[in-house]
Amino acid sequence: MKKNITLLNWGLITVAAIATVLNEYNLIAIPEGILLLLRWSAMAGLLAYAFIKRNLTTSILVAMVIGTEIGYDFPELAKNLHFLRQIFLKLIKTIIAPLLFATLVAGIAGHSDLKQVGRMGWKSLVYFEIVTTIALFIGLFFANWFEPGAGIVAPTDLAGTLPTVEPQTWQDIIVHVFPENLAKSIYNGEVLQVVVFSVIFGVALAMLPAAQKNKFVSGVELLAEVMFKFTNIVMLFAPIGVGAAIAETVGHMGIDVLRNLVMLLVTLYCALLAFIILVLVPVALIAKVPIIKFAKQIAEPVSIAFATTSSEAALPKAMEKMEAFGVPRQIVSFVIPTGYSFNLDGSTLYLSLATIFVAQAAGVDFPISQQIAMVFMLMLTSKGVAGIPRATLVILLGSVANFGLPEWPVFLIMGIDELMDMARTSVNVIGNCLSTTVIARWEGELDDSKMQMSDQVVEEDIIEEILEH
Repeated sequence: MKKNITLLNWGLITVAAIATVLNEYNLIAIPEGILLLLRWSAMAGLLAYAFIKRNLTTSILVAMVIGTEIGYDFPELAKNLHFLRQIFLKLIKTIIAPLLFATLVAGIAGHSDLKQVGRMGWKSLVYFEIVTTIALFIGLFFANWFEPGAGIVAPTDLAGTLPTVEPQTWQDIIVHVFPENLAKSIYNGEVLQVVVFSVIFGVALAMLPAAQKNKFVSGVELLAEVMFKFTNIVMLFAPIGVGAAIAETVGHMGIDVLRNLVMLLVTLYCALLAFIILVLVPVALIAKVPIIKFAKQIAEPVSIAFATTSSEAALPKAMEKMEAFGVPRQIVSFVIPTGYSFNLDGSTLYLSLATIFVAQAAGVDFPISQQIAMVFMLMLTSKGVAGIPRATLVILLGSVANFGLPEWPVFLIMGIDELMDMARTSVNVIGNCLSTTVIARWEGELDDSKMQMSDQVVEEDIIEEILEH
C-alpha cells in the first residue's frame, strides 16, 4: 500500500513539475487552472503519504513542500500564516528554560562529580573555539575566491531600517554571560544565562547532605521527564508551524528570490557544505561516530531549524535525539545549550563571508592583514550571537562599523537573509549535536552499543502514545 502511494506521489509530482516548467518557459501554454489541479493533486498525495507514514520527519518535510506551494500559489494567504509560526516558536520557548534547568541540575547534582563539570567546561570551550575559528577562515576563503560582492553598483533608492547596534567591549560580553535575574533571563531568552544559573545551582545542590539532595534531585528528574513529554506534544504542531514558516517566506519574497544575489547564496551554501565535509565529517570519524546513523538521528531537529531559522526551535528535539543516540543526559544538557552561544559554526562562517561581501560591494580595498584582524575580532563578538532568527545581522553591523565600511550592502543581504539563515542555522544545529558526541567520547562515556542501534529503533508514534495515556 505504502509503495503504491509512493509511486503514485512521484508520478503526480513529476507530471506537475514538468507541466509547470513547460508553462514557465513558454514551451507549452497550459491553463493556470490545470496547473493548480496538477500541483495540488501532488500535494494531496504527499499529505496522504505523511498521514500513513506517521513519522515526524516525513510530516515536517511534506509540510515544507506544501508550505512552499501555498506561498507560490496564494502569496496573500501565506503572508497571513505568520501567526502559526509564532505559536510554534512560543510553545518551544516555554520548554527551553525548565528543560535546561531540570536536565543540568539533575545531571550535576545527581552524579555529584563536580570535577566532571569542570572538565566538560574546558573541553567544550577548547573544541568550540577551534571549530568556530576554522569556520571563520573557511568563510574568508570562499568570500575571496567567489567574490560575490564584486561589481555591485550602489542603488540610489535603497531605503529601510537597520537594527541599532550597541557598542560592546569584551568586558561587556563576558558580563552579559552572568544572570542578574533568572526571570529576566528566561523572559529575554538568554540561554547562556540560564545555563550559568543552572550549573551554579546544581553545584550548590551537590554540596548538600545526600538525604536532602536526593529529594530535590528526584523532583528535578521528574520535571525533566515531564518536559520531554511536553516536547512530544508540542512537536505535534511542528509540521503546521514549519509549513507556515516556509509559506510566509515564499509569499513575501516569491519563488524567484533565488535569482537575486544568487552568487552570495551559492558562496554561502558552498562554504557551509565545505565546512561540513572538511571539518565536521573528519571530526565525526575521529570520534568514531557512524555518520549515516548520526545523520538519520539529527534529521528532525535540523529540518525544524532549517524551516524556522531558529536554533531554539530545534533545541528540545536535538537534546532528546542525542540522548537516544547514546550521549549521557548530563553531557547533552551541558554541551548543547553552551554551544548555542559558543559553537554557532554556521553563523560565524556567515559573518566573515558577509563582511567581505560588504567590502567588495562597496569597492573598499580590504587587505589580508585587515581580514585576519576581522577574524580575530569575530572570534570574540560572534560568541554573543543568540540562537534566534537573524541575530547575526546585529553582529555583522558591528563588524562593518568597526572597519569603517558602508552599511548599504547590508540592506541587500537583508533581502535574502531568510534563505541564508536557513542554511547557517541548520549547520549550527548539526555542529552542536556533533559536539555532544565529541565531548562524550572525550569523557569516555559515549554508549557505542546504543549509538549503533539508534537507527534500528522504530520511531515512537507520538499520537498513539498520547491517546494510550
